Amino acid sequence: MTDFYEIDFWDVESDKSGDAISMRYRIGEKVYVHVVDGGYQSTGESLVHNIQKYYGEVKKIDHVVATHNDGDHSGGLRPILENFEIGTLWMLRPWIYAEELLDRFENYESAEYLRRKLRSLYPNLAALEDIANEKGIEIREPFQGQNIGAFSVLAPTKSRFLDLVVASEKTPEIATDDPMAKKAGLAGLFEAAKKVAKEFVNALWGDEIFSPKETSAENDMSVVQFANLVGDRILLTGDVGRGGLTEAADFAPFVGLNLPGIDKFQVPHHGSRRNVSSEVLDRWLGPKVPENQEGTKFKAYISSAKADEHHPRKAVVRAVYHRGGKVFATEGTSIQTNRNAPAREGWNTMTPMEYPSEQEPE
Repeated sequence: MTDFYEIDFWDVESDKSGDAISMRYRIGEKVYVHVVDGGYQSTGESLVHNIQKYYGEVKKIDHVVATHNDGDHSGGLRPILENFEIGTLWMLRPWIYAEELLDRFENYESAEYLRRKLRSLYPNLAALEDIANEKGIEIREPFQGQNIGAFSVLAPTKSRFLDLVVASEKTPEIATDDPMAKKAGLAGLFEAAKKVAKEFVNALWGDEIFSPKETSAENDMSVVQFANLVGDRILLTGDVGRGGLTEAADFAPFVGLNLPGIDKFQVPHHGSRRNVSSEVLDRWLGPKVPENQEGTKFKAYISSAKADEHHPRKAVVRAVYHRGGKVFATEGTSIQTNRNAPAREGWNTMTPMEYPSEQEPE
């Protein structure tokens, strides 16, 4: 039978955006089901329903990936684990590295105490661990170089992940001479205190203003996955930041990915200005193209709630178009990308977002 894939970016409608992605793909005689994040706890049941409805009454999910701890990504995975047979659960648990991290935390003398503390600070992942242990589900660490079905993990490396755990605002009691601690700053607080820009500025084609602030360490822990399915190069990014995207790009040649060259690109963190830059996007998607150039080089997908006035940022949408792409956002509806996939009744052609003629000021 013909190889195919279908990737669904499910609607996670709330006043804040969330990520819930599922996919089904055939390679040769084998069909795989793969879930990446599940939105909030309140949206997990709808994800279960959608998978059962559109993927042929699936009983087993081969791979479940929690890209990072945030509740808008991993919260909804609990019903997935509870309602399906699971092949492997992939997630990064800071607490299992307590012994390696102990000397970087000046107020902890016991690895066991640090383990308990870290586990309490990452409750969404801890809850998934509890369910997995109860059901006998295998848990594996998705570090750079691992293969998750047809997907290769491009980031993070273990060493960088541990650095991010130390830098995280969740774990402030760090050794004062740790270099990552000094770089941490107030990223988490900045992320929590975001405000909507009240005014926008008109901008010419090619102009891009990104935030000088970096995304949080927790976001940059996100698992970055790449696959070539039916000839399409697909990148899934979670909430990863510039550092993680750079680390992933450095590793891309080792999985046969020559950059720039992505066909289907998940824009990280619902289209935030703190996760990408012109330089990072040039590396992944290619340089800017002339205005009104015909044709579409690639397609980009953003999980953003219609009620979320923070996302996506206009500057990010503009940046995709500057490189010859088109942007599709959930914005109150589920969207899909596929190749050779079975037709679905009631699913219509998606309409891309319009190119914004203005953007957020610096």
